[in-house]
Amino acid sequence: MTAPRPASCLYSPTLSSAGIQRRRWLAGAGASLVSLASVSLLSACGSGQPPFVGIDITGADYANQFQLMDHNGQMRTLADFKGKAVVIFFGFTQCPDVCPTTMSEIAQARQMLGADGDRLQALFVSIDPERDTPEIMREYMANFDPTFLALYAPENQLPEVAKHFKIYYKKVEGATPTSYTMDHSAGSYVYDAQGRVRLYHRYGTGVEGLVSDVKRLLAEG
Repeated sequence: MTAPRPASCLYSPTLSSAGIQRRRWLAGAGASLVSLASVSLLSACGSGQPPFVGIDITGADYANQFQLMDHNGQMRTLADFKGKAVVIFFGFTQCPDVCPTTMSEIAQARQMLGADGDRLQALFVSIDPERDTPEIMREYMANFDPTFLALYAPENQLPEVAKHFKIYYKKVEGATPTSYTMDHSAGSYVYDAQGRVRLYHRYGTGVEGLVSDVKRLLAEG
């Protein structure tokens, strides 16, 4: 099995020392997910259940909690969404491709779920608190689905949140102080209706795979 490597918004053919260190970090995180996926696959085979499309990380001691403000000024935790499957993605509103593609796919998945679509909650966590104000994030979420919520952490707290979720992000300077972009890992975490982290969906997994996994999680009750 090839190690899952979270996509980033940027790609550079020439790696600096910092880039090499970042790739090693991503490779290490990917190896950990592959190990968990292998255990999950063996368990699925033994129980007669087909494996999930996403990487099964049930029981992980990371990405399993948060306390963040949403774009409406309300403090949120996983407990707020009990009874729903939750998908959490880290990105930024000025992302040119990965972020809007991911959010569009989650919106499409919600539609494909039919009546169960109301039991799917998408959460977008900003890695760009300097530019992503609550007003901007509210408008950004409305582009995809009015039920989607954007969350944010103060700039000094964001590193700790990213560490808990094993998310890589780095500011990449642009031609002007405000034209910078953000390099970041691009996978989504999926939670069951009890608020337990269950799956990691790599970027590019596809809408059908997400729908299949969410249906299965919701069927568990």
